[in-house]
Amino acid sequence: MFSRLRISRRTRSVGARMTADISLRPADHPAVKSGKIGVLLVNLGTPDGTDYTSMRRYLKEFLTDRRVIEWSPWKWYPILFGIVLNTRPQKVGKAYELIWNKEKNESYLRTYTRNQSELMTERLRDLENVKVDWAMRYGTPSIASRIETLKEEGCDRIVLFPLYPQYAAATTATVNDKAFQKLLSMRWQPALRTVPDYHDDETYIEALAQSVERHLATLDWKPDMLLASFHGIPMSYFKQGDPYYCQCQKTGRLLRERLGLTQENFMVTFQSRFGPEEWLQPYTDKTVEKLAQDGVKRVAVINPGFVSDCLETLEEIAEQAAHSFHENGGDKFTHIPCLNDSEDGMKVLEKVVRRELQGWV
Repeated sequence: MFSRLRISRRTRSVGARMTADISLRPADHPAVKSGKIGVLLVNLGTPDGTDYTSMRRYLKEFLTDRRVIEWSPWKWYPILFGIVLNTRPQKVGKAYELIWNKEKNESYLRTYTRNQSELMTERLRDLENVKVDWAMRYGTPSIASRIETLKEEGCDRIVLFPLYPQYAAATTATVNDKAFQKLLSMRWQPALRTVPDYHDDETYIEALAQSVERHLATLDWKPDMLLASFHGIPMSYFKQGDPYYCQCQKTGRLLRERLGLTQENFMVTFQSRFGPEEWLQPYTDKTVEKLAQDGVKRVAVINPGFVSDCLETLEEIAEQAAHSFHENGGDKFTHIPCLNDSEDGMKVLEKVVRRELQGWV
């Protein structure tokens, strides 16, 4: 009996200390916020400036991503660090200077992505406890930092929205990878939903079609050919099972049918190839040259795979492709802006977000 009493006293003593310790915790730690839902819009990325250092930092992060360049590092890194990162930052920096948002001292991709986040916040006002934020896969603000911020603001559930209508491992998958990499380091992880592609969504196709119609209505000429130019990927990625090419083709077909065009005045092409490897074809730059050489005088180009205008649309298409077309005998060339933060563009993004929030709100 004496031993049982001694154990009981010891137990009560330990319990009292534990209770005392627990009672101290609220004073030591702020109240944990929870119960909110985050929506994180993520685009590709942007350098912080056009100077050599900013460009090199951005390109290094981008070109060391194994989803982007799938070569063995033993083969790729000597080229990357020995040649590419010593020469390309200056060239790309000059290209960015041509399309830089000088008013805000940032790229237009950053401007539009921030605007999309702010507009999405307004459009979701009817949904209680939903917080919208934005991030970049490469550059700032990082995915990890915004997930941390949303968690600190009480978001224990997050919808991760890679802003790519067509799925590719080099775009959508690497955004998902980076988000889950952040979760690996978190003690209390938020639940995470990743948004799938929406390449054949009727609202998306309608928004593209209306953007074409509105833009062409401002011209005093009608194009002989409309090119739907998508960012390319290496052919080897497609052969390994990437669905990107097929989804681009379906987007193009649905857009062509909605506009009432034929295959004689509408083409799907692919741009922005890099390195010696074969990429998806036909190439946009070669197609533009050949059309002009073959006597096609009027061309319009739209970029359905880009949610926001950026270097690849404003400089590569609106500037370089236009110059090439005129140099090879073409007469009229126009670039149709991306949906950006337009009303129709936001309708598309809002539809996708509301669809993915179902069951959580």
